[in-house]
Amino acid sequence: MGTVNRQLRILVAKPGLDGHDRGAKIIARALRDAGIEVVYTGLHQTPEMIVATAIQEDVDAVGLSILSGAHMTIFPAVIELLAAQKASDIKVFGGGIIPQDDVPKLKAKGVAELFLPGTSTQTTVEWIRANVKPRGAAA
Repeated sequence: MGTVNRQLRILVAKPGLDGHDRGAKIIARALRDAGIEVVYTGLHQTPEMIVATAIQEDVDAVGLSILSGAHMTIFPAVIELLAAQKASDIKVFGGGIIPQDDVPKLKAKGVAELFLPGTSTQTTVEWIRANVKPRGAAA
């Protein structure tokens, strides 16, 4: 039973025109502090840019921070673009201002998990540790 012995690599992305990146930076710092390798894209990323970076950086998951209200467009776009690149094994999760009613709709479209306002960084770290494995690792 082979396993991949490497740190988890998580891409933290801030898609769209939203200029508020404090939450994304807090999550990126919490993940780093927990020993997880983080690639942070910075502001104003398109779904295409996010997917290109995810593949180039060989990440295990993509975390999207969306406060702009575009979550019903951006999450599915990233998931579809990953699939088109044969990278559906990269999990997509996220957080931000997402109405509770949209959570099951997004999960049905393939979003692995959503963290709403008030979620502790520890909860996010624990979810990643439990649910994201290095790509290529034995299931």
